[in-house]
Amino acid sequence: MSLACQPEITEILVVDDQSTDETASVVRSLMEKIPNLRLLESGGLPAGWVGKNYALWVGVQQVKSAWLLFTDADAEHEKNSVSRALQIAQEQSAALISFSPEQVTEAWYEKALIPYIYLRLAKRFSYEQVNDPSSPAAAANGQFLMMRRNVYDAIGGHSSVAGEVLEDVALAMRAKAAGHRISFGSGKGIVRVRMYRSFPEMWQGWKKNLYRLIGGTPWAVFREMETNLPWIPVLLIVAGLKYPFLLFVGVLFLIARQTSYGLDLARNQYPFSFIFYYVPAVALYMSVLWASYRSHVRGRIQWKGREYSVGAPESAR
Repeated sequence: MSLACQPEITEILVVDDQSTDETASVVRSLMEKIPNLRLLESGGLPAGWVGKNYALWVGVQQVKSAWLLFTDADAEHEKNSVSRALQIAQEQSAALISFSPEQVTEAWYEKALIPYIYLRLAKRFSYEQVNDPSSPAAAANGQFLMMRRNVYDAIGGHSSVAGEVLEDVALAMRAKAAGHRISFGSGKGIVRVRMYRSFPEMWQGWKKNLYRLIGGTPWAVFREMETNLPWIPVLLIVAGLKYPFLLFVGVLFLIARQTSYGLDLARNQYPFSFIFYYVPAVALYMSVLWASYRSHVRGRIQWKGREYSVGAPESAR
């Protein structure tokens, strides 16, 4: 494990939330080599809790450290990830430090959808606004989220966001609203992760989260669709079936939008070559956004074999 060799880490707790993969057996085999590694079982899920939130809450009850680091089992940490976070905490007097991990993408659908979504989120949750104490904007990424234990306890920890599907953002909002400074930035060169290993897993993951990430309102969905769909190029291309010159103009407009997307990719440290996934990226984004909206409107979401009821997102309360 990439955390085991970091001297700042005093203990590593892995909470097995009734997983169906080999997580528990892998951890047990590693415990022979890593003395400070422990395996916990989350047990039954209490009413009103999301599985991940309860698992993290169970783990926290066994920890006495002044700092808590929440991360995913598949996150790959560079040897400086924790020391870098602690340095930022000291320099900025921050109580919550979070990195948006470098995304590992292998399949075509990962290269299309994941960068596209992260570029949209970068516009909604800019690092500058999130890190500005005078701005109400708050965000964090649960793949690397480190918080002072006393602040975590003061805001109620995961018990205060028990039913939130976006518990990382909710914790950041509570911490900032309580007057604590947060630091959110790029995790490139610090931590990396491949979020999903299959198309169904990726679809379910974003279906669970995307509606709330973009604002959690029907108006936000409409705004995203109006902004992201290349309406003019499409209409020109359709009209070009009768008038060839309009087809040519429509293709030029589409290439212009694709080029703009490529420049956004480069600015956000993604390969410029992902520009060729622009059309499937837009199609996938619109589809999963609509599916996420429909799921939340019905008040039920599914994730890893469980179904949860959802109400209004905390950001809209």
